[in-house]
Amino acid sequence: MLFSAPFGIGLAIFMAEISRGWERKIMQPVIELFVGIPSVVYGWIGISVLVPFIRNNIGGMGFSLLAGGIVLAIMILPTIASVSTDSLRANPADIREGSLALGVTRWQTILMVMVPAAMPGILTSIVLALARAFGEALAVQMVIGNAIRMPTSLLAPMNTMTSIITMDMSGTVMGAVDNDVLWTLAFILLLISVVFILIIRTINRGRTAMG
Repeated sequence: MLFSAPFGIGLAIFMAEISRGWERKIMQPVIELFVGIPSVVYGWIGISVLVPFIRNNIGGMGFSLLAGGIVLAIMILPTIASVSTDSLRANPADIREGSLALGVTRWQTILMVMVPAAMPGILTSIVLALARAFGEALAVQMVIGNAIRMPTSLLAPMNTMTSIITMDMSGTVMGAVDNDVLWTLAFILLLISVVFILIIRTINRGRTAMG
């Protein structure tokens, strides 16, 4: 998932600062389409394409931590690219023109002026994408193997908190130990969501202060 951020930001820079009009008209709808694709579609593609590829070419059963990580990375990439593109386009044209007027090259203007100016929005896109990844259940559940154990390698199957809750909650009795464990996992996920919300509010507060 860590590779999604640089790829997403690079794609946003291309769309906002480098691409021509016709390239932007093609890429923007495609990115927005990928943002809106349901999770089950990503999971189905993972089962049909990714899992057999890992099993036949890398090793293991295919259902693994590696498969889950790749699916999540592909899922959050459009979110990072879309929100980061909007943030870059929201920059005032004056700062670009001022930088170029001082003799700074186009790439230096992009990397040293435009990207830093849009950094609060870019950071927000990353946090939003990570929040979606942490809360994702279905797509990961379809490719990760759902084994209740700690993985010993990237090719080993494992489970996630969201998958455990969705699979086991209906089969437990209120007040039982396993039911309490599931509620504890749900509470941990809630705390993680609260942390992401606080991070976004902090970023936006900093952007408002700079504005």
